Amino acid sequence: MKIIYILWLRQLKRYFRSKSRIVGSIAQPLLFLLAFGFGFNSIYQRAGGGNYIQFLAPGIIAMGILFTAVFSGIEIIWDRQFGFLKETLVAPVSRMKIMIGRTLGGGTVAILQGLIVFLISLLVGFKPGGIHLILLALVFMALISLFFTALGTAIASMLRDMQGFQLIMNFLLMPLFFLSGSLFPLEGLPKALTIVAKINPLSYGIDGLRGALMGGAQFGLMSDFLILGIITVIMLMIGSYLFSKIQI
Repeated sequence: MKIIYILWLRQLKRYFRSKSRIVGSIAQPLLFLLAFGFGFNSIYQRAGGGNYIQFLAPGIIAMGILFTAVFSGIEIIWDRQFGFLKETLVAPVSRMKIMIGRTLGGGTVAILQGLIVFLISLLVGFKPGGIHLILLALVFMALISLFFTALGTAIASMLRDMQGFQLIMNFLLMPLFFLSGSLFPLEGLPKALTIVAKINPLSYGIDGLRGALMGGAQFGLMSDFLILGIITVIMLMIGSYLFSKIQI
């Protein structure tokens, strides 16, 4: 358990030491909140949707978690290039524990990022349904962060090039984000897009987060929790397997 704690703590130290990383990871969600939240609010209200910031904020919180979690995988490539990963892997501990420690660390950082975006959303006018619901929201934030941290680990375990990782992640993440119900309701979409949204893991994370903070989850909170929980476990298993096969 000691190696898990060490790797978890190392991820947190990396995060807090990099002030530019913190500011940079906040800039994009803040831009979306301000530009989309206020820019489309009047249109959304005229369409009968109510306050757009209320609808948008859970999706932007998930966005902050998503990108932070996935790009924690790039640290594997970085550590591989500079030799730290080799030192870790030759230690007399199982690679499973190493992967768990890195994933918990990356997931914790992603949750912290989500909480920062949540506080910012409060400043721009978002009002959650109740303080007690934040605990339920944290459950979905944790599942989103663990799933996408494991996804980033799985892909980084197969790559040696940081630029290749960034290209693959951007190609993968943007469709996942835009087709998850983060920026617009999923009701009334063309059938093909509805199918894509239903097989998108992030759709259930955002729907659960929105339901926890505001009520009225489209798929149902229990369905969101079960589906996201199951696929998170599967992704953790895949990530662990691929990480165990890393060749130094």
